[in-house]
Amino acid sequence: MEWFVFVAGAIICLAGAIGVVTSENPVHSALSLVGTLFGIAVLFIAQDAEFLAAVQIIVYAGAIVVLFLFVIMLLGVDSSEDIRVEPLSGQRTWAGVAGVLLAGGLVCVVWFGQTTGARSTAARNDPNLPNVTQIGRLIFTDYLWAFEITSVLLVIAVVGAVTLARHRHEALVDEPPADEIPAPAEEVAS
Repeated sequence: MEWFVFVAGAIICLAGAIGVVTSENPVHSALSLVGTLFGIAVLFIAQDAEFLAAVQIIVYAGAIVVLFLFVIMLLGVDSSEDIRVEPLSGQRTWAGVAGVLLAGGLVCVVWFGQTTGARSTAARNDPNLPNVTQIGRLIFTDYLWAFEITSVLLVIAVVGAVTLARHRHEALVDEPPADEIPAPAEEVAS
């Protein structure tokens, strides 16, 4: 049964990840991301990390993806924009190089890495202490800076998206529609 749950969770994660990358509509990509996050929650449950599974669904699948959808809708990304046009020359080439380097690093980690079999690396394994207590102590002691920096980055992302959307909206409002642009004086005279 444990093998079946792992395979089902892995298939859900892979299908969602492929949907994120291959969807042309950004809203469909965000919804595929929800599927991937649910698959990760299933894998957390298989590892007896119920609290992390709940946080995965509530925080990531709930709040973060809603934030992504909010930014997508705020920026007005729609299907009329051509995603095949490269705004920055060479970005796809560099993305391919980065992908190959990351894949090579992953192969090196799998090939040369060692599995210790230890169930916990940061907190001691105490069956009398709940997972929530152990995670809370780690987040608010050893990993406090990482936790705070992540929250600041999310706030910066939202403020940046709103600022970009406001400037884009103001530029569109300032321009009159094409049918209301006055004709040049020579055309009016003739």
